[in-house]
Amino acid sequence: MTNTTFAELGFSEPICRALAAENYSAPTPIQMRAIPHLLQGKDLLGIAQTGTGKTAAFALPILQKLGKPQQRVAPKSAHALVLAPTRELAVQIGQSFAAYGRHLALRHAVILGGVSQGSQVKALARGVDILVATPGRLLDLVEQGHVRLDDVKFLVLDEADRMLDMGFIHDVRRILAKLPRQRQSLLFSATMPNDVARLAADLLREPERVEVTPQVVTVDRIEQRVFFIPAAQKHALLVDLLKDDDMSRVIVFTRTKNHANRVNDYLGHAGVAADVIHGNKSQNARQRALERFRTGDARVLVATDIAARGIDVEGVSHVVNFELPNEPESYVHRIGRTARAGKSGIAFSFCDQSERGLLRDIERLTKRPLAIEAPRAISADAAPVKAPHQGKRETPHGKAAPRKPEQGAFRRRRQAPRGKSSKVA
Repeated sequence: MTNTTFAELGFSEPICRALAAENYSAPTPIQMRAIPHLLQGKDLLGIAQTGTGKTAAFALPILQKLGKPQQRVAPKSAHALVLAPTRELAVQIGQSFAAYGRHLALRHAVILGGVSQGSQVKALARGVDILVATPGRLLDLVEQGHVRLDDVKFLVLDEADRMLDMGFIHDVRRILAKLPRQRQSLLFSATMPNDVARLAADLLREPERVEVTPQVVTVDRIEQRVFFIPAAQKHALLVDLLKDDDMSRVIVFTRTKNHANRVNDYLGHAGVAADVIHGNKSQNARQRALERFRTGDARVLVATDIAARGIDVEGVSHVVNFELPNEPESYVHRIGRTARAGKSGIAFSFCDQSERGLLRDIERLTKRPLAIEAPRAISADAAPVKAPHQGKRETPHGKAAPRKPEQGAFRRRRQAPRGKSSKVA
């Protein structure tokens, strides 16, 4: 265990004061290993799961460098650009920059889809020191002439593997083509598949590699259990489990938006305070749902995988995989919503007969079998779940055709007739 302080790493007094207010007592392993390289101006490839402190690992050096006297930022420009795959993650990164840099005279903005662009355009008009963005909305504003990228000195790609999973690779490469060649670039990813490795090779120049966890392993502090249960009994099992008061703050993951709506309807019918978050919800609705969950007004948050890495809420006691994900890597990121900040957590997975193959993929990836829970007596008179009132019929197990991610969804949302909703998860 290191006794190194943030001041000893080289951060200014205003940053250290802000960190003390956030109760940051000592750097995490990834911060200890990444920050010295970044303060020296080196490119960096960071491999770390969410919850390891990687946002501060890249945000603090950027704030330290931008906090020094330098050329004034030009209108519609930014000195630092952070790309994030989801709206929730972009908002959280923006909040982190605001918290860590509260005593610095720096401007930052967050731009993302799902909300009106008017306030975002206004924020960018004078130029900002730090711009956090989702790729789709950023390209929209660049093409409209509201953003210039030729003054970017620092580039961060966060959650690069998720970025590529969501189909953003072409948008990312279009953005990279608009950036100056002379810059400091950082890429963070929880896993390192071949396509991420190729992107890193194109993006980074002689990077330092920092890896604080083995590739794709689950957090040891999470107790992982599986229920083998028919699909028709999953709703009743969930309500039965929630009778346990120890399940104080629970995230339930489904594969599709329609299934998330059904689970949320069922829980409401059973008297459980729940909310739902997925891509058919407006950004304001998603933020309200997160805030209700964060304050405890909603005990349960039902979510699709698009939000898996964007939910950073303290004190999540349990994660429930109502349906197993099609990609085993998504399982790792789902259960990583609990056992954060050194705490323990429990992850339940519901597995019907059709999902046995998905379970084998998960156990092969994590290199450990999930503990099998004994069958439970499920009440036969549980309240029936109503079909959701929105969305179209989906293929079994969420295997619908891939769709254009956030940028295209934003455009369709503006053009679609009233009553139609986008199909982004």
